[in-house]
Amino acid sequence: MTRMVQCVKMGKELEGLDRLTYPGDLGKKVFESVSKQGWAEWVKQQTILMNEYRLTPVNPEHRKFLEEEMDKFFFGDGGSAVNNFVPK
Repeated sequence: MTRMVQCVKMGKELEGLDRLTYPGDLGKKVFESVSKQGWAEWVKQQTILMNEYRLTPVNPEHRKFLEEEMDKFFFGDGGSAVNNFVPK
């Protein structure tokens, strides 16, 4: 049976994630209130941030920045915009 959530990002009820995609309390919060579609939007944004700011997930400071951005993306002001970024 498909698990449905009221997605905080997309603003409607959509299919929920199949499993936790991030550890800890933030991961639980995302699992409970973000849809697969919303998560896919975050993955795009995370990729942009990692490429534009030359981030690596093995660096603890970079991971902390990405976690803060994820929290803002879903539950805050939407996160940081990358200056001068033009999608292809």
